[in-house]
Amino acid sequence: MAKEEGEFALRTEADEDRDAIRIIVADDEPIFRVGVRKIVALEDDLRIVAQVDSGPAAVTAVGRFSADILLLTVAVCDAPAETVSAILAVCPSIRIVLVMAEPTEEDTVELMRRGASGIVTRSIAPDLLVRCIRKVNEGETWLDAKGVNWVIEAYRAQAEQLVSPRNRVKLSQKELQIISGVSQGLRNKDIAQDVGTTEQVVKNYLRKVYDKLGVSDRLELALYCMHHRLLENYSKPEKPEQPGDPDESTQADEHSGEEVEQQQ
Repeated sequence: MAKEEGEFALRTEADEDRDAIRIIVADDEPIFRVGVRKIVALEDDLRIVAQVDSGPAAVTAVGRFSADILLLTVAVCDAPAETVSAILAVCPSIRIVLVMAEPTEEDTVELMRRGASGIVTRSIAPDLLVRCIRKVNEGETWLDAKGVNWVIEAYRAQAEQLVSPRNRVKLSQKELQIISGVSQGLRNKDIAQDVGTTEQVVKNYLRKVYDKLGVSDRLELALYCMHHRLLENYSKPEKPEQPGDPDESTQADEHSGEEVEQQQ
């Protein structure tokens, strides 16, 4: 009787050698699964413990079967990156080797960021596939030269963006004082009293701070402050300024007072 679509196909040999590398194969083409099965059958240290034909079934399989490697064909996933994340959420220890017809830079970088351990093409030679599985099982990453360059360039660009001057935000002492009040959970009225200004001026400053830091509310500001250690070198002024005209206070502070550079 033909197996129903999505049904798990088990290899009883997996129980014969518990030290073998246990593999789940996820692909929707029987000829590919048969080919992988024949390759694995020639190796004493490799065992296929389950076969599935869809992304959702792969997520279920990693939770049901004890496996070391998931050989996952990207074409069976509606959203490959999300599928990788879902699989690792179910079984963080499993190592995912993705099979792609033609890897692209965008897909390679995103899938590796999501936690994939390797990427191969469908045309990979049998001996290379076996080597890939063993290397990935040892904790190594498997990419061809082009894929390695894509990942390196992506992280290099990310690092340059983080230290780029255009991403450095200048915050005045008064802005830092107001941010400090927000991080302490103070209301605008309390912050205004502490700073020595009016509640409206505090609101004006907060709008400017939100724009500078790219946050949308007090909670995001507080989280940003914690993550980037925004107040690490900040010391509260001993004598707060006296309240003045809101417009004059805002305008004056934009042109005076020490400015501190903060990196996003």
